[in-house]
Amino acid sequence: MEKRYIRGGLGLKAQVKPLIDSEYQSGLVELIRSRGYTETFGDVTVRLAQEFGFCYGVDRAVDYAYETRMKFPDKRIFLVGEIIHNPHVNHRLQEMGIEVIYPEKDSHFSFDHVTPEDVVIIPAFGVTLKDFNRLKDIGCVLVDTTCGSVLVVWKRVESYAKDGFTALIHGKYTHEESRATASQVNKHPGGRYLIVRDMEEAELVCDYIAKRPGSLSRKEFYAHFKDKATEGLDPDRALEKLGVANQTTMLAKESLAIGAKVREAFVEAYGEKHAEEHYRSFDTICSATQQRQDAVVEMMKDPPDIMIVIGGYNSSNTNHLAHMCRSHTRTYHIEDAVCIDVDTGIIKHKPLLDPDAPVVEEKNWLPSGPLQVGITAGASTPNNKVGEAVLRLLQLRGVELPEDDAGAEDSAGAEDGPGAE
Repeated sequence: MEKRYIRGGLGLKAQVKPLIDSEYQSGLVELIRSRGYTETFGDVTVRLAQEFGFCYGVDRAVDYAYETRMKFPDKRIFLVGEIIHNPHVNHRLQEMGIEVIYPEKDSHFSFDHVTPEDVVIIPAFGVTLKDFNRLKDIGCVLVDTTCGSVLVVWKRVESYAKDGFTALIHGKYTHEESRATASQVNKHPGGRYLIVRDMEEAELVCDYIAKRPGSLSRKEFYAHFKDKATEGLDPDRALEKLGVANQTTMLAKESLAIGAKVREAFVEAYGEKHAEEHYRSFDTICSATQQRQDAVVEMMKDPPDIMIVIGGYNSSNTNHLAHMCRSHTRTYHIEDAVCIDVDTGIIKHKPLLDPDAPVVEEKNWLPSGPLQVGITAGASTPNNKVGEAVLRLLQLRGVELPEDDAGAEDSAGAEDGPGAE
């Protein structure tokens, strides 16, 4: 009998590895890594962050998607949203015949066209409890690629709901992961959640808890957080007991600061003993996110002339890496290597952390003379895109790779490769 729920792999990792390596690895990146993450080409010195690009959870999700296509060559395969926040990878999966189910305007998914004969891939971010149960009821084969670090947060949030604590989640309420995480409170009757985007929103919560002058009224509080909280949330009751968690890709420093501020508000309002009994917090930033942020902190101790950060504009962890770099050096957040146009010399980039910030075009962005360029990439960016960005950068400066180094890149920088636009 065919398994209807698959989480531990499909047994085809060895078979898909050569294909994945050929499509996503970069000989040039490995070359620079082997030389201490720094190499000089002509008058350009390229510095790679010590940690960047695909993390374990992303590797696993991409592997499973490729294995799914190989395992079920004759079945319709659907993907709930994007597998990860990388346009190149998602486009490649669509080329393989995997159909993406995009969310409606209200962020909900329609599964009306999915049948028991189909296969559905759950992305690395996971899906809401409601969507998971809807898919189970359909009876289709489910391939679950939800990241293990996300599951850790889910268990924490579920435990809060079980013990009568409201889950205060640091995250973006429109993000797939935050929505899926928040839904875990529904495993227990009366479970509640509240999502705060940043310290500014967290301060609104703290002011309300401590009953500070100028804090929001009960009605104003509900109006502000209406779309970011359990329906009908009563702040007077919900804020009595709080457990803090976070979207795994947020800035670790900010998540920890928010948790500390909330605890201070409890102590201010009710005293230390009350805080010990009514407040809980656990660091649920994933290790890969933390490592990539730490690597940027280390690099910014001696910042390069410019920094290029590669990853989807809707990638939370990539946006935060770019934000960290901007306070130290001129930084360009590009979605893909093709954002560096060799013919025109123009770079397309997103200059602000705000997810709604427009993408801008900039010419003459490379300074003349000897140049040091730092490069990092979000956890959803494959190495071939990093390698291609390096090649395009060097081409703009008229630098040709030595024959041995050029050979190391193989076809990773070829514009007619998989997913190229």
